[in-house]
Amino acid sequence: MLVPCLLPLLWALPAQAHLFHFDSISNVSTYYFNYIYCNIWEGECQPHQDDATQQVPTRDLWAGFPQDYVSLLHQWYCSLGQCCESGDCRITNNITGLARDLQTKLHGQHLAQSVVLKAVQGFVNNPESNKPLTLSFHGWSGTGKNFVARMIADNLYRDGVKSECVRLFIAPFHFPHARLVDTYKGQLREAIRDMVLRCPQTLFIFDEAEKLHPGLIDAIKPYMDHYDNVDGVSYRRAIFLFLSNIGGAAINDVALDFWHSGQNREDIGMEDLEHRLRAETMESQGGFAQSELMSGHLIDFFVPFLPLEYRHIKLCARDAYAARGLEADEATLDEVAKAMLYVPKEERLFSAQGCKSIPQRINFFLP
Repeated sequence: MLVPCLLPLLWALPAQAHLFHFDSISNVSTYYFNYIYCNIWEGECQPHQDDATQQVPTRDLWAGFPQDYVSLLHQWYCSLGQCCESGDCRITNNITGLARDLQTKLHGQHLAQSVVLKAVQGFVNNPESNKPLTLSFHGWSGTGKNFVARMIADNLYRDGVKSECVRLFIAPFHFPHARLVDTYKGQLREAIRDMVLRCPQTLFIFDEAEKLHPGLIDAIKPYMDHYDNVDGVSYRRAIFLFLSNIGGAAINDVALDFWHSGQNREDIGMEDLEHRLRAETMESQGGFAQSELMSGHLIDFFVPFLPLEYRHIKLCARDAYAARGLEADEATLDEVAKAMLYVPKEERLFSAQGCKSIPQRINFFLP
C-alpha cells in the first residue's frame, strides 16, 4: 500500500538534482521511517523534540516537488491520523462542546460549570501560558468531580479518556505503599515526561489525590511550576487535575447555611468557598498539606462541588434512563430520588451518595 503511493514521487524527481536540499530530504525520509517504525510496527523508540528526524516535515522542504505529488503525500500522511487543521488530530479542544456538556449534563454545580469552563477556555486560547493549568476539584463523592474530568477529556481530545494524551492515576491503586515512594517518584516522573514528549497538551488526572504521599507530589512539582522547560522538555501546555474529598464538609456547611438563611444555593460564590478550601487543604492530613504544590501556590483554581439535593437526583435519574434509551415519568423519577439517603438527619437535604449510584439503582425500577 505504501510503495504504490510513493512511487509517483520517485518518478517525479527531475534530473536536476541540485534543485533539492538533500540534507532536508534525508531528514524527511528518516522522519517517515521513524514514524512507521514507532507507530505502525510499534518498535521501541523514544521521540526527541530537538531531533530534526523526529519533526514533522513542512512544505518548504518539498519545494522542488510538483504540487500534485506534495498533495498526494500529504493526503497519505494525514490518512494515518497524524495531521489536522489544528496540527494534531488527537487534540480537538472543543470548548463549545465542553460548555454544552457542563450546562446540560452537570447538575447543581453552577460554580464548577463557570470556573472549569473559564479556566480551560482561557488556557487553551493562550498558547503563551507561563505554566501548566492546575485545577483541584473538591467535594463529596458523587457530586461530579470524575464526571467533569471525563467531560474535559471528551471535549479536548478526539479519543476522550482513551486518548494517548490522557493519563489517569488513582493514588491508592498506582501508589499503594509508602515504603516504595522513592520508586514511585522515578516512575511518575518518567511517565509524565514520556507523555508530554509524545503529546505536549497531555491531561493528567490524579484521583483520590488526598492519599498521595507528599514526597510524590513534590517530585512532580517542577512540572507544574513557572519554568520554560525541565531538562529540555516544556510542560507549559499540560493540564493537571487533582480530585479529592478534602473540604467536602466545609462546602456542605456553607450550602447548609445558605439554605437555613433562605438564600438560593445559586447565590453561593467562589468568594464564599475558595479561601476555605485552600485553608482546609493546608490543614488536612495527607500529601497535599505538606507538599510544595500548596506552599508554592501552584494550584490555579480550587473548584468546589456542592452537595446535591433531591431535585438534582431526579435530573441524574432522568439522564440515566435516557442513556439507556428510556424515558421515565415524574412518578418514577420521584421513586428513584426517594430511595436515596439524605443528610443531615434533621434536614434530610443533601444526597449522601450524590448521583454516584443512580445508574445502578434505576435497575430496581425497570419493568
